[in-house]
Amino acid sequence: MISVKAPGKLYIAGEYAVVEKGMPSIVVALNQFITVNINETNNVNGKISSKQYPNNIIKWHIINNKFQMISNNINDFEYVISAIKITFNYISSLGYKLNCFDVNIDSSLNSSDGKKYGLGSSAAVTVGIVKAILKYYDLNTSLEKVFKLSSIAHLDVQGNGSLGDIAASVYGGWIAYSSFDRDWLKKNRNIGVEELINLTWPELRIEPLTPPANLELLIGWTGTPASTSSLVNKVEKNYDKKDYNTFLSDSKKCINRMISGFHKKSLRLIQKEILVNRLLLTKLGKFTGINIETPKLNKLCQIAIKNHGAAKSSGAGGGDCGIVIIDKKSSKNKIIDEWKNNDIQRLNLKIHKNL
Repeated sequence: MISVKAPGKLYIAGEYAVVEKGMPSIVVALNQFITVNINETNNVNGKISSKQYPNNIIKWHIINNKFQMISNNINDFEYVISAIKITFNYISSLGYKLNCFDVNIDSSLNSSDGKKYGLGSSAAVTVGIVKAILKYYDLNTSLEKVFKLSSIAHLDVQGNGSLGDIAASVYGGWIAYSSFDRDWLKKNRNIGVEELINLTWPELRIEPLTPPANLELLIGWTGTPASTSSLVNKVEKNYDKKDYNTFLSDSKKCINRMISGFHKKSLRLIQKEILVNRLLLTKLGKFTGINIETPKLNKLCQIAIKNHGAAKSSGAGGGDCGIVIIDKKSSKNKIIDEWKNNDIQRLNLKIHKNL
């Protein structure tokens, strides 16, 4: 049996701007995972199953060394199937004979009652499938190629997004991420996958970051799930070009200063720019009419800032999580207690570093 884990993620800063090519962001991998298991099978067909969808088992097979679906009801497994297709395309181009096997998936990225925390489950499952199949064929593939294979598979399903969640799931830890030119990728999708992942992708930047020793990350969950792709689509339809370009320029400067804070090991600089980024996202919400910082996220931030933390919404906002950057020496108990009194749950998650 092959078993692979892929971590979830949270955006620290640079949201919305990062969907544009070359725009920087900071994202972190967390110790909640998608687990993908691959088992050999004696059957002519392979199966895809998940503990999250126990009543939907998908069947597939290999014909003429190509992956083909048998089952039709694939809605719950679109990212899984896309990841299998892309990885198989890559592996067959290397001259390997494709085999059938059973794939089983389990997730700890949601709450116990199934609500989404916003930790990037579609990205993590895509990365998990790619890594598991590569491991099955004993291929020692670079992290950059795993990122590229996963990004192609994810974009083939979702069509938008920055892919920063893919980067976090592949690389682990804290990373500075700038998204590649997706229009360039679309124009070159007719190239074979092996050649495509060997090309330099314009504007792509993935840089591991080391946080200051005194930095602590607190995560609060509002209890309300949000749809990132839906919110991003709304922003793309509702912006004034001049306002939006100003937002992009200001966000780029802010995140680059924050990245410099990591390089200088300056908690104070990182905290300052977290607050600047929060203000920029508030302005974006106003001129697009999108409710990025909900009343509960606003309360989460107010409580943290009052108690010496720097706080903002994480990801697309509209619900889900908020993050706080605080000095480890500061008391976080007041923040956590006040969150609890306001029906905000602290998620006791740690940074996941790839070994």
